Amino acid sequence: MSGRQPAADGPSTPQPVVSPLTRAAIFLTLVIEPGSEACAAIRSLCADLAAILRAVDFRDLDAGLNCVMGIGSEAWDRLFGSPRPAELHPFREFQAGDRHAIGTPGDLLFHIRANRADMCFEVATQIMERIGTAASTVDEVHGFRYFDDRDLMGFVDGTENPRDQKAIDAALITSEDPGFAGGSYVIVQKYLHDMGQWNALSTEVQERIIGRTKLTNVELDDAVKPTSAHNALTTIIENGQERAIVRYNMPFGHPGQQEFGTYFIGYCRSPRVTEQMLENMFIGRPPGNYDRLLDFSRPVTGNLFFVPSATFLDAANDVSDTAGPSGSTAAKPANPETVSDGSLRIGSLKGDSRHE
Repeated sequence: MSGRQPAADGPSTPQPVVSPLTRAAIFLTLVIEPGSEACAAIRSLCADLAAILRAVDFRDLDAGLNCVMGIGSEAWDRLFGSPRPAELHPFREFQAGDRHAIGTPGDLLFHIRANRADMCFEVATQIMERIGTAASTVDEVHGFRYFDDRDLMGFVDGTENPRDQKAIDAALITSEDPGFAGGSYVIVQKYLHDMGQWNALSTEVQERIIGRTKLTNVELDDAVKPTSAHNALTTIIENGQERAIVRYNMPFGHPGQQEFGTYFIGYCRSPRVTEQMLENMFIGRPPGNYDRLLDFSRPVTGNLFFVPSATFLDAANDVSDTAGPSGSTAAKPANPETVSDGSLRIGSLKGDSRHE
């Protein structure tokens, strides 16, 4: 078995990880079918994804359409072999009592965004038509922007997202893994909310759980904010610096089925940052001081994907696949890809406290 990594001359162009918020999004999670033919079909899609986007985007150049493709740990081995992104691994689960950050199947992620839901729908349709029988869908979520960027629990979501160069520094790999510079890691979770129990709480109790005021979105003073507040536990400090992730969470739901949720999606140049946040939330900081939001919200999916550069995807068909029935491949190292240098910063997770 032999093969090679897609290689490119010069700096890598990242996928549109750092992009403005949009009105709509579709999140597709797929698993690749067995066999080398399925892997070849997925690599072909990787190489043609940009052309699919251009064809749909041209219908409305002001719609903000983009799509980010992520690849899971096992799928990477099947599609590209080695070398691997330095921190790519299966989703890390966290469990304490009945709180469980569960890991679920997922080889591929497509994060499709636009200010028009129909354009997201068209891209998803074309992707699935192109994939055919090479992969099957295990989760599909259609997200929407809810009023003034609030989640279905009534609070503004994503206030502390880094912006501009700080977002690029937080999300994109540089010198720490030069062979995969321009890439990113993304963790996704699909949360379902018990809206009946949540709405039974007073606004003041809800605010102490979140760590912000509900109406004005002002962060609570440390003197009154519990250490278990969501925004306390999800703040990560490393070597005296806060390390951030870039979130593009979206509400979703089916009122007729009484299903209300938030699709969490966080990009970072190291998955350790988001994993530390999840550990703080589910285990607690210190252990037992967990995120009280989890008393009303539970994840039903969990995945970690690597987001290679757009340059890498464009060259995906250059891989020569002589894999056996398992569809696995080996690969020779690619020429190191480079992007503008930047430092790695980590954000914090929220602290824990009861609803008093």
